[in-house]
Amino acid sequence: MNALLGQAWRCPRSAVLVTRRFRVKSTKPSKKAAPRSSKIASDTSVKSFNDLPADEQLRRRLNDREKAQRRTTPSEPALRQRYDEFYDLTKHRLNNLLWELGKWDPEHREYRAFGLHTQESYYQEISLFKEALKKSFHLASALGMTARTDNPLFWNLRAAFIKGDAAGLTKELRYALQTFLMRKKFSKSTTELHLRLADLRFPYEWFPATRQLQRTIHLHVGPTNSGKTYNALKALENAKSGIYAGPLRLLAHEIYTRFTAKGKPCALITGEEQRIPEAADMFFRSCTVEMTPLNWKVDVAVIDEIQMIADEHRGWAWTQAVLGCQAKELHLCGEERVVDLIQELCARLGDKCIVHRYERLNPLLPMEQAIGTDFKNLQKGDAVVSFSRVNLHSLKAGIEKVTGRKCAIVYGSLPPETRAAQAALFNDPNNDYDFLVASDAIGMGLNLEIKRVVFESAFKFDGMAHRPLTIPEVKQIGGRAGRYRTANDAVRSGKEEEASATPAFNKWGAPGFVTAMDDQDLGLIRKHLQKDAKPIAAAGVMPPSHIIERFASLFSHDVPLAFVLSRLREMARLSSSFSMCSFGEHLDISDVLKEFDLSIYDRSVLLTAPVSLREKAQKDILRAFAWSIANLSGGHLLEIPEIDLEALDVDAPRLDPQGQKDYLLRLEGLHKAVTLYLWLSYRYRGVFISQTLAFHVKSLVEEKITNCLEAADYEADKQQRRREMLRRQAQSHSKKEEKLLGEVVEDAPVAESGPGLWDAEGHEEPLYREKKEVTAALPVHVRRTTESPKSRVSRE
Repeated sequence: MNALLGQAWRCPRSAVLVTRRFRVKSTKPSKKAAPRSSKIASDTSVKSFNDLPADEQLRRRLNDREKAQRRTTPSEPALRQRYDEFYDLTKHRLNNLLWELGKWDPEHREYRAFGLHTQESYYQEISLFKEALKKSFHLASALGMTARTDNPLFWNLRAAFIKGDAAGLTKELRYALQTFLMRKKFSKSTTELHLRLADLRFPYEWFPATRQLQRTIHLHVGPTNSGKTYNALKALENAKSGIYAGPLRLLAHEIYTRFTAKGKPCALITGEEQRIPEAADMFFRSCTVEMTPLNWKVDVAVIDEIQMIADEHRGWAWTQAVLGCQAKELHLCGEERVVDLIQELCARLGDKCIVHRYERLNPLLPMEQAIGTDFKNLQKGDAVVSFSRVNLHSLKAGIEKVTGRKCAIVYGSLPPETRAAQAALFNDPNNDYDFLVASDAIGMGLNLEIKRVVFESAFKFDGMAHRPLTIPEVKQIGGRAGRYRTANDAVRSGKEEEASATPAFNKWGAPGFVTAMDDQDLGLIRKHLQKDAKPIAAAGVMPPSHIIERFASLFSHDVPLAFVLSRLREMARLSSSFSMCSFGEHLDISDVLKEFDLSIYDRSVLLTAPVSLREKAQKDILRAFAWSIANLSGGHLLEIPEIDLEALDVDAPRLDPQGQKDYLLRLEGLHKAVTLYLWLSYRYRGVFISQTLAFHVKSLVEEKITNCLEAADYEADKQQRRREMLRRQAQSHSKKEEKLLGEVVEDAPVAESGPGLWDAEGHEEPLYREKKEVTAALPVHVRRTTESPKSRVSRE
């Protein structure tokens, strides 16, 4: 049970056992079934099955399914017990939700919006919803009806629980309750109108100007280190005007630096920074994919990592760029598994599609043994990959301490100049920088001369649960081993004609290698490297702001935007080539904004803001920014008290060990706040007017964070236990998913859409995945001070 539901809640087994023990069978005589022929005659005499209303069709389909189940074997007792336990958890979360909403009150805005004008109606509707919930779980546990078409309420609750654990279940329960309360307001004509506005089957019609162009799509596909991006960028350099759109800020900056070094005017455009050439009327644009300009006609556009078009969080940005970019030649670079989808989209758009396939320039081989916890087993040119900044700095300290050699560090949120300097130190064979620690950002195309990739762990915490790395993640990160030419080489030489497959083999003469620190992780990595990821079946889409505005206009002003978005998601119709992206934290952001008088357009803008609401301080900062937008004032950086600028005045070396740990987390919160401020300063220039000051504060915060991280320590046994914990929790989560979903997941989206979970536009590595990592990376004397006596005794 604990493995199924986690430690946060325990099932009241005694009550369930008592209920089953004293269950009494009914003594009423059973009714005889009517003759089959008479039933058929009565049904056909009225109207055919297809002419019946949708709810009547569903009722009859459920009745037929129930009769068929009764004639066959019932559900397995173990499965029935699991669904009963899930039902107990759902009732518990529903009671918590009702407690959070509060008691009925005539002035309660949300209750009033959903038609609960009297206390009697409140109790009646809640009771009816509980009965509907009970019936839904009865269909699942007693009759095995779990498909989305037969039992949509159970299917949605189960999928939400698997994806978001108890918190995701609560969100879905809230939407289910709101939909149940609104059922009387949704007449047949209203529902039909919702369906028309939620028709997203033809997203390419959102870009009429692009549809007037006859474009040629060049699709460059192949494994890592195959030269596909090189050829696409060569076409971009030979053009008079063009765009590069990539998944990371660091990639956009790399292309910006590359073009600028070659004397080609180029602008850098990301969510939080824009550098526009002053003395040029025509210039190239290097940007993150979310910032791709769709109203600018160019000769060539390059969209990198096109397989991210299926990512459940950011895929809509790639779809938008592919459908809307006004380029005569559009070059898409990515994996082989995206070919069928792009060809299908090109056929729909009427664009010409040319596929260029590439082979890897040198082999990629997994090693037979892991390197273990002794860093003396590292070799010159090794790159150790981890997934948070705390771990990266801890690894760097451990490697330098054990080997006596220098270790460079590279991750996406490093300042561009620092990152370039670190990469140059590692790429230079004539210095003491023999090793590199890097985030998974290197898997998205950052060019470094890596001979061997070492995975610190094959599991990661993605913000919701611990999970193993996917096949695309392992192949993209591991595939960076054996790189033979970097962007720095191209900048120094100014020419790329020298780059070809022949110098690659002359330089290395050996394949790239992939290994891990633990044998258990290496087994998973070897298995993933030998498999092919599933083909991408659909491109992600997200309703644009104008559709959200029109859809929201059908509801009263008191109806929460979170319900409007959930209703739009539920009613959306999509073709087989497209899938709805995850709303992620959109619903949480909507709940935070509901107290402010904002237009739907402003709310839509804030929905895409790079904000994480897992911490209360971030919610307060978002409220402060929303207040400034609503009042069109108070946007100076020094006028917003929620921004913790006092953290800059703290003298970190004088803090005690626990204070230093808390201070690091405090700096991270300040960094997130300033980053969000910069993002808003490009969208509300008249409100957030301290952009220059914000850039200065951001650089100061990054410097202080780096100083704190450089004090990190590495303890092999401690980190080994942490990796074992990751494996156990990931396996526990997989078992929970298997128990609830079974072997077949119906209508479930494919999770293997691309490397990593992207929390913000352009993707920055988190300071930590879990707060436990901060404690694990503290110096030994600090950990001994901060740990409680109880925790020390438990380990002994």
